Amino acid sequence: MSSQDIPEENLPAEQDHAHGAVAVADEENPFADPGLPPHEHRIQDIDERAARRSERMVALLFTISMLATVGFIVSYVTIPHDKNIFVFPIGHVSALNFALGLTLGVALFCIGAGAVHWARTLMSDVEVADDRHAIAAPEEVRAKVHADFRQGAKESALGRRKLIRNTMFGALALVPLSGVMLLRDLGPLPGTSLRHTLWAKGKRLVNMNTNQPLRPEDIAVGSLTFAKPDGLEETDEEFQNELGKAALMIVRLQPDNIKDKRELDWSHEGVVAFSKICTHVGCPISLYEQQTHHVLCPCHQSTFDLSDGARVIFGPAGHALPQLRIGVDSEGYLQALGDFEEPVGPAFWERG
Repeated sequence: MSSQDIPEENLPAEQDHAHGAVAVADEENPFADPGLPPHEHRIQDIDERAARRSERMVALLFTISMLATVGFIVSYVTIPHDKNIFVFPIGHVSALNFALGLTLGVALFCIGAGAVHWARTLMSDVEVADDRHAIAAPEEVRAKVHADFRQGAKESALGRRKLIRNTMFGALALVPLSGVMLLRDLGPLPGTSLRHTLWAKGKRLVNMNTNQPLRPEDIAVGSLTFAKPDGLEETDEEFQNELGKAALMIVRLQPDNIKDKRELDWSHEGVVAFSKICTHVGCPISLYEQQTHHVLCPCHQSTFDLSDGARVIFGPAGHALPQLRIGVDSEGYLQALGDFEEPVGPAFWERG
């Protein structure tokens, strides 16, 4: 059905009488404004049943978007991350990634398609030409903008077509839940895990290079040795995370050269153990100067004095390296006498 088949009295009133008006070029105005083409009414403008069909189509698209968003959340919660499926012609893919991509894509597409269909079939399609105006809008222009906004709101029929409005609000309200669910991949809350390491009373100090327990006689004066807790293996799933907190520097000093009383009390025959993790941004410290007993972080040159409680003497680090209290067990191996008494590595906001 076209507008030519509808009696004139049933056609909607034109909103802009400039449609179809054509200016004639002459000597004074050789480039005349051709005007706007005649306005063609859509079937939805003429037949309310067609408008209802378009309304139901838009509502259906918004409803599919809501269902797809729910499917996204269900897929995220229920599908194992290690499950693979075969999808032709892609091949074997992660079932979780495929489900998340498909449902989120459908949810976003249906919102966009519903909005486009709504605009093209139910909102006013009358072209309006407006002259340019100065940037600083005068009062009459502001009044016109407000009037145009009210007119547009009226023409959108948002208040009258409640089915579209309610399903659109539902789709827009549910889609952000997809992003909220993705926050789950950030992992569990750290709790107090940043304050504790694998070190505990009785844990032996194991050489990082030889993977053998250390005795005091294995550490020469002026040498630097790296150690890890006994039982921590490279095959462990959390090896890197745990080593990033528990890695040790072991240095042997002459007891007379130790200036800090607590450092001396927590040592064993001049063997001292400090965290290897720099307190600036967490880089591993590995540069040791025998004559001064200073260690240098290679990242930002923070320097610590291992003969004076590993206090900061240069660089951006905010506090001294934590010391681990050590002793020997019944078999003569070096062992921890507890965990660090303060969090290792860089400061964090809940450090206390």
